[in-house]
Amino acid sequence: MLAGKRILLIVGGGIAAYKCLELIRRLREREASVRVIMTEAAKNFVTPLSLASLSGDKVYDDMFDLTDETEIGHIQLSRDADILMVAPATADLMAKMAAGQCSDLATTCLLATDKPVMIAPAMNVRMWEHAATRRNLATLRADGVHVVGPNEGDMACGEYGPGRMAEPGEIADALSEVLGSPLAGLESPRLEGKTILITAGPTHEPIDPVRYIANRSSGKQGYAIGAEAAKLGARVIIVSGPTRLMPPPGAEVIPVETADEMLQAVKDELPVDVGVFAAAVSDWRTASQADQKMKKDGSGKVPSLELTENPDILATIASSKKDRPGLVIGFAAETENVIQNAQKKLEKKGCDWVVANDVSPDTGVMGGDENTVHLVTSNGVEDWPLMDKSDVAARLMERVCDELDEGVWT
Repeated sequence: MLAGKRILLIVGGGIAAYKCLELIRRLREREASVRVIMTEAAKNFVTPLSLASLSGDKVYDDMFDLTDETEIGHIQLSRDADILMVAPATADLMAKMAAGQCSDLATTCLLATDKPVMIAPAMNVRMWEHAATRRNLATLRADGVHVVGPNEGDMACGEYGPGRMAEPGEIADALSEVLGSPLAGLESPRLEGKTILITAGPTHEPIDPVRYIANRSSGKQGYAIGAEAAKLGARVIIVSGPTRLMPPPGAEVIPVETADEMLQAVKDELPVDVGVFAAAVSDWRTASQADQKMKKDGSGKVPSLELTENPDILATIASSKKDRPGLVIGFAAETENVIQNAQKKLEKKGCDWVVANDVSPDTGVMGGDENTVHLVTSNGVEDWPLMDKSDVAARLMERVCDELDEGVWT
């Protein structure tokens, strides 16, 4: 897929810059031509001579080179390429790209291009997980920038975690995938212009100031759906109960604790195009909450808790005549008769689809990384195999896109 393609490789100033030597070799093996721009910081890690020797072309680094700029070189460089590849994409480079800065040749070319752009982030794990980097990444994704990596592993600084630049072979494969379509860079993401609202995680229903009723939901499935929807160009809103998860890139997270708060937050965000109700909302809450911590009095008497039903968020939204989303998807977490109970839920709640899964303790679904689900619709049941929750999310969003393409909902 890379034969004859022209790749403008922008090398950032990070220790992972050494991988660009192997990346160039891999790209040329696939018969792509490579032209290199390097930042000043990159020269601390690799030399222009090494990059030029492997690419077989001049290395560009000076915004004001008189010979090149007589032909507006920074414009021509970006126009001559089929794709611009930034590797390593440091935190600093990502911040400049997100802000639209053009302070050197690399950032000017990135701002001047109308071609696809891909980045391979590489930085310390704490920098990668910092809120500023997550915001910048979300902005870049929303701007249509493709992202490969980062991977998880040992860092040059001695720490461990996500932040290692993707390997050269992975980057070459990602470039092949993007450039494999004749419409690469021109075709709009499939969910562009759509808003998808997702509920995720558990709810915490207070008993007293320090205790609450909850469940074992981690929120991973809902957050994975949000991440996939954002990749497809949707505006994503996640109304989330308490979790320890990082907000997915490109998604807005509205934190709540109780079912009442979750319902109100959902109503506040309507109308939306699609509602995905993946949260494990507590069915009950205490009828009244103690003002102070409840204590044992030494009598051996155990206090009783009077419970009352929580609002049914899925049924409330699915039955709304004013702001009902075009497609309403519920989740059914069951421990027995999974499909039968999901079919009953589909009819009772008035939603369009129900994603059913077995959350019995021996399945490890609650809090785990994998899931086996059944998609229940009025047309029947689709049994999906055991998959990573991110793969479940991708498959579900693919089905949503298919519905859109068929004009089933608008």
